[in-house]
Amino acid sequence: MIFDVLTLFPEMIESYCGFSIMKRAIDAGIVTINAINPRDFTLNKHKKVDDTPYGGGAGMVLMPQPYVDAYESIKQYDNTVTVMLSPQGEPLNDHIVNDLAKYNQMILLCGHYEGFDERIREIIKPREISLGDFVLTGGELPALCLIDAVSRKLEGTLGKIESADEDSFSNGLLEYPHYTKPREYRGLKVPEVLLNGNHKDINAFRLEKSLERTKAKRPDLYNKWLENR
Repeated sequence: MIFDVLTLFPEMIESYCGFSIMKRAIDAGIVTINAINPRDFTLNKHKKVDDTPYGGGAGMVLMPQPYVDAYESIKQYDNTVTVMLSPQGEPLNDHIVNDLAKYNQMILLCGHYEGFDERIREIIKPREISLGDFVLTGGELPALCLIDAVSRKLEGTLGKIESADEDSFSNGLLEYPHYTKPREYRGLKVPEVLLNGNHKDINAFRLEKSLERTKAKRPDLYNKWLENR
């Protein structure tokens, strides 16, 4: 998948993607990350991309010309989706991540200041996505969260795609608890069922613990899971 990110701070995107699983996915050719700076497209000699809002008010608003021109400079391939990271968008969840992972290209618009001039929305018509009911300084962190979450769904990113299939929310429940060596630590032992090699018993144990954890921590998800059984 190709990720084209419109951002005033390309270094933020490039830095994060230079480590760990994301770097391996890039090196393997599974994902491509392009950071495009709207400042490079402004017609203003001072590289200005924002101005005061019409009608008054605090803060600055991102101007349409640099963002629209930057967007239109991107070569779009078949099966492309454009996403604006915005507190006004639909809250991100695993269902949306799975849907976005079906595309071959994703163009992400990262905002700043008081947000986008409304005409950017009207011209580009992006899908708007939010991390939740709170506001961040800019759209780079949400964009990186989305890139990371979607990349995990792509074959080869995690080595085994089954790793993503067992994550929290993949089946509507929170993930079961994990254990590794040593078998006992400060008096706490690994559950015996995980040591006997009986995969039927192990799967039953993990489902039981997943249900217990979801019921305790996210009763909304637990009740929804019961309704869909």
